[in-house]
Amino acid sequence: MRGTWVKRVVVAVVFGVSVVASAPSAAAAAGLATGAATAAGERIVLVGIPGLMWSDVTPADTPNLWRLAGESALGSLSVRAVRKDTCPYDAWLTVSAGVRSAVGGACGMAPTPEADGEGAVVPEFSWLWEVREQDDAGTLGQALHAAGRTTMAVGPGAALALADREGRVDLYAPSPAEVTQWSRGDVVAVEIPDLVAPYVSGDRLSEVPELLSADARRAAARAADAKLGSFLPRLGSATVLVAGLSDHGSVPHLRTAMLRGPGSGPGSGTGSGPGTGAAGTLGARSTHRDDMVIVPDLTATILARAGVAAPPAVVGVPVDTHPTGGNLDERVEALRTADVAGQTIRDATGVFFTTLAVLQVVFYITAFLLLRRRDGLPAVRAAAVALASIPVSTYLVNLTPWARAAQPAVTLFVSIAAIAVALTVAALAGPWRRGVLGPLTVIAAVTAAVLLGDLLTGTPLQLNSLMGYTGVVGARYYGLGNIPFALLATAVLLVTTAAADRLVRAGRKALAVALVAALGAFAMLLDGWPGVGSDFGGVIAFVPGIAVTALIVAGRRVSIVKLGAFCAAGGVLVMAIAYLDYLRPPASQTHLGRFVGQVADGTFLPVISRKLGAMLSTLLSPNLMPVVLAAFAFLVFALLRPGAASAGVLPIAFERAPMLRAGLLGALVSGLVGMLVNDSGAAVLSMALALAVPLVLSAGIRALQHGEPVPAAGYPGTPPSPAAA
Repeated sequence: MRGTWVKRVVVAVVFGVSVVASAPSAAAAAGLATGAATAAGERIVLVGIPGLMWSDVTPADTPNLWRLAGESALGSLSVRAVRKDTCPYDAWLTVSAGVRSAVGGACGMAPTPEADGEGAVVPEFSWLWEVREQDDAGTLGQALHAAGRTTMAVGPGAALALADREGRVDLYAPSPAEVTQWSRGDVVAVEIPDLVAPYVSGDRLSEVPELLSADARRAAARAADAKLGSFLPRLGSATVLVAGLSDHGSVPHLRTAMLRGPGSGPGSGTGSGPGTGAAGTLGARSTHRDDMVIVPDLTATILARAGVAAPPAVVGVPVDTHPTGGNLDERVEALRTADVAGQTIRDATGVFFTTLAVLQVVFYITAFLLLRRRDGLPAVRAAAVALASIPVSTYLVNLTPWARAAQPAVTLFVSIAAIAVALTVAALAGPWRRGVLGPLTVIAAVTAAVLLGDLLTGTPLQLNSLMGYTGVVGARYYGLGNIPFALLATAVLLVTTAAADRLVRAGRKALAVALVAALGAFAMLLDGWPGVGSDFGGVIAFVPGIAVTALIVAGRRVSIVKLGAFCAAGGVLVMAIAYLDYLRPPASQTHLGRFVGQVADGTFLPVISRKLGAMLSTLLSPNLMPVVLAAFAFLVFALLRPGAASAGVLPIAFERAPMLRAGLLGALVSGLVGMLVNDSGAAVLSMALALAVPLVLSAGIRALQHGEPVPAAGYPGTPPSPAAA
């Protein structure tokens, strides 16, 4: 699924042509596939064990789960629904709807259904869409009944998941012990609440991270495992899908997901004992991860395995299985480590950004005082480069096994600091150190190369990164996040203008403009391409940044009218990309294509409203706004009062490297527009400033340190600037 970078480049080149040409045939193929699936129609059993994590699954405490894991494809389940923590009610409702859902208000266990013959009815089921606006509730059960499938639910949560639009399931039992014949249901859902029940008081999930002691939690896991073992042998050849489904407290975790059945990996269904197991992982196109799925994927998987076409409301996709190496112990340990990494990142993000904000503010104040006296210039320059090295270090650290350390948080921060120091030394000690733009070019080039390489290899570095995202939080699982976009746009524009500066000095201005446009367009397309960057707002913000930079390099004026036209062009371009994505089969679409569908059916306003609210909330962030205010104040004062603020550092940088101004202004434009069109808001601008301003300042200090002509780009043989000569 991650693929190779070659494959991704090829896909990016041919996508626009192939998607239009293949749309009708893809739809026909989807129809044939559905027909084949309907004929095959497996029996599938969803076993929901809310709260189950991979750390709960051990040979000693949960032998039935361990044995089943040895016969299954394994993955992590991101249970994020709407709230930061997902209660059992919301989780089962999400399975029912096929889209992230929440009941609102108090949230605990699912309601107890009322008996109706052999089946049952969820009481006042219509209340979910009439009062709580959960319009998609009942999607799964309705589709199964429309296709003639018999539904069997065991437990209240299972009944909620399989209920049709009238709230009804065909067969119902309160517990597995009361089921006499498991083969009567074509689609079966079973709720095993033993692990989560101790965390629910009344109708509310616990508001503390961990309510039970370690011994009490192990006892609850053993009880759930025993209940699974009581009926698992009676399921025969049915496909079994086990899911941890919900959180068990106020802190979200990655949960357990396993699939035993046809296509679940080499060796599946063979009865492999503990420690061997089927070498398969469980992933989905929804996450673009080989080992991670989301709750709506369970809905899509049930429908696909039952041979029923998924309704348009279902946003999940059927899970995929992938062969992998390692025995069962190693595979389970890798999934446990994934949760540790996600937890560490979630817990450390606030500390990291607070520390970064403090470092930025202290740096600008200190730089202001020292530059006024022209004192300590080498130290200020080194600090500026080090500060700019921190962002890319947060991605490079994922090349190390920090999450497996005894103290992962400490190891994470120490490793980031060590990488930042190494990059700073490389930038200041290499042969490029003599150039005004040498260290700037090195740090910006490394940042751009790391992020572009990460995009082309499935973003393994952004996942579980302090400046990326994590499946524990569940806001994004793949592609380019908003903060990485700000860093990528800034780095690309600074690198291209550093190269353009050399070309302009050599009298090749047209080539310099073409270089800025071409490299910027390449990065922008990767940023927005479905399945690669999949970044909607980033394209809108990147286009004006590239255009402004290219115009300034060309010696043209930039007006408000032109800037508005560039922003509009970015909007048109991203909608064109999204429309091409929309033409693909629904199971292959990203959120870009689904947004076009929401525009077409008029349901896009809640999405816009939610993102606008999220953007506005960041404007008062204590971690982000100090970076924005400090950097902007220093930048504006240094440009308007160069003598008082920075001893002329920035003006002399622009004099020695005239194109540097173009890169800085282009990055600021992308940052400002990105702040307005992305739900991360101020985070976009603050990160653009956090990278650009220290690097530009370091260039100015280098120019100030040497009055004699110096190479502009830091390469041997670069001619001095005309002004210096």
